[in-house]
Amino acid sequence: MAKTILGIGAHYDDCVFGIPGILLKSVRKNYRVVVLNLIGDYRNWPPVKGRDRELVDGSIRLSASFGIEMEFLDFAGSRFEDNLAAKQAVARKVAQIQPEVAFMLWPHDRHSDHEVASRLSTVALKHADRLLDEPVAFRPARRNYWYDNGPGHTIGFEPNTFVDVTDEWPQAMDWLGKLMALMRNVNYDMHKLDGAQRTKEVLAAYRGTTCGVRYAEALRSVNEYPQEILS
Repeated sequence: MAKTILGIGAHYDDCVFGIPGILLKSVRKNYRVVVLNLIGDYRNWPPVKGRDRELVDGSIRLSASFGIEMEFLDFAGSRFEDNLAAKQAVARKVAQIQPEVAFMLWPHDRHSDHEVASRLSTVALKHADRLLDEPVAFRPARRNYWYDNGPGHTIGFEPNTFVDVTDEWPQAMDWLGKLMALMRNVNYDMHKLDGAQRTKEVLAAYRGTTCGVRYAEALRSVNEYPQEILS
């Protein structure tokens, strides 16, 4: 069985901005890669007024073209909370997906949806079986990591893990650019970077400089894990 990698975000673009290189690297290793977005109802979000289903369905199709399964829960932005019903909804999906490695948003953020999503993800990844009334064959992910979602949102993030995504960089930029074009309802121009692409490039180059590569994505491990440094 292929190893399963799970990225959890609040919105359609959180994982695609935060860890696209890591997810694409996982696809190259023939892992099963799933992105779970907690917000799947965009009817109250003005940029896609009247196109909310188009955004969700298009995001799923676009991710599939890169070898990634994208799923959505039915929460709406600013209308979900850290309560039992929400925990159970996320836990049910986590138990179905059964990831071996999982990534989630950093809990300190300027966007309340990100903070709530991080709290729900943390408890679901650790205790999905305790949250659900029905019996499930659940084992916690072997490793859990928080990811950085950019300077406009993330607060006080100090990474302790870096992943070289230089080889995946062109494809990562392509995925993010196409997703932004879908949201804005414009044609994608690979020669003209969107604002999200420009921000991501600056961030990934900075993380790469930190660890001595061209482009990197930064994580903070939820627990401390031993590393093989003599291979």
